[in-house]
Amino acid sequence: MNDSWNSVTLEDSGKGGIVKQTILPSGLKIITECIPTVRSAAVGYWVAIGSRDEEVPEAGAAHFLEHLLFKGTDKRTALEISSAIEEIGGDMNAFTTQEYTCFHAKVLDRDVNLVIDTLSDMLTSSKVTTEDVSQERSVVLEEISMHEDEPKELVYDRWSQSLLGDQPVGRPIIGTRKSITDMTREQVYGFYKKFYSPERTIVSIAGNIDHDLMVAQIVKSLEKTDWENKKSKPIAPRSSAKLPAAGTGFAVVKKDTEQAHLLWGVPGVDRHDERRYTIAVLSAAIGGGMSSRLFQEIREKRGLVYTVYSFAHHYTGTGIFGVYAGTTKDKVNDVVSIIRKELADVAKNGLTDEEFKRGKGALRGGMVLGLEETNSRMTRIAKGEMLYGEYLSLDQSIEKIDAVTKEEIQALAKEIFSQNGLLCVVGSFESDEQFKDLVV
Repeated sequence: MNDSWNSVTLEDSGKGGIVKQTILPSGLKIITECIPTVRSAAVGYWVAIGSRDEEVPEAGAAHFLEHLLFKGTDKRTALEISSAIEEIGGDMNAFTTQEYTCFHAKVLDRDVNLVIDTLSDMLTSSKVTTEDVSQERSVVLEEISMHEDEPKELVYDRWSQSLLGDQPVGRPIIGTRKSITDMTREQVYGFYKKFYSPERTIVSIAGNIDHDLMVAQIVKSLEKTDWENKKSKPIAPRSSAKLPAAGTGFAVVKKDTEQAHLLWGVPGVDRHDERRYTIAVLSAAIGGGMSSRLFQEIREKRGLVYTVYSFAHHYTGTGIFGVYAGTTKDKVNDVVSIIRKELADVAKNGLTDEEFKRGKGALRGGMVLGLEETNSRMTRIAKGEMLYGEYLSLDQSIEKIDAVTKEEIQALAKEIFSQNGLLCVVGSFESDEQFKDLVV
């Protein structure tokens, strides 16, 4: 191991995989979890850049680049990038969020070096040609149309954007038709060169691998690139003052659908708020499964919906809590009334002992069972470093859940459910009048 590489073992409990981290002089962080009992490996290149980093004229640039980095480099054509992974039975993809972008692949353990070479090449040396920008512009516009055609996607997008308001974290990740249509090659390429850098990037690998060999391979893959000789420190996780959540009332998207899709919710808790564990237990208990309160009250007892569930999402500076349901348009008022009644009851009386136990159990079980898969482990260790600048072992995460009390849940429920909420409905409604009494 090179003496200039800052390496540390984050976990070696003897109970499972060994987690190690190395920071290169360029600021690139490499974190791995060695799992010798599997024959696969998942690799992720995580860049701390997302839609909230965009100016209005370049809205959607981060997601646009997610497409464009697959279009070719000086070494590889678009076909060579995709076929190289597919011909070894692997899977490669990418996604963009408000706060980061991830390029990832899963392959057999013996093929990890190929993935590293390919992803390093894409992130450092993509050409982003005018022709590629023009072609992928049409693809992204089709993706916007696809989102608008899917009522469940549409109701979430309109609800979250209305709730968070006209601020970077509230704008569509995918951009708008206008911003994508107007965006030039120079804008997209400039965004790429400005933000895609080693100090903003974490490479995460989980599977049957050796940490030192992975670091050496990553260093080799970056030779003769702009990242090779750069000297920097990793950027710190995002931190910011609390952001306002602007939207209340209701929003109706009139669309010819058989089913009405509704989302009711309120501002939640910030990503760095320790109460994120409290709201996770709360959401699991009241809307996390077939035995949850909302499912039992709305579907099992009354048969008003096929699907109903709650969720809590966190961002730096703000958060959201919502309840989704799909029903017939004549039952929307009844469903929303029951949702609000049950949430108000939790705020007033708290969870029952059974709900409290079930919520914690569901959260623990989901966390542990999810980590049976290398992609999940790769994601977990990367997000801990990128979003919080820390590594928590599985046992430490479970301890955080176990530490949540019923009193803390009730106090948080009282705080967030006393806020004015926002209702968004997608369906074939002729008038908005029926919703006015639901949001006072």
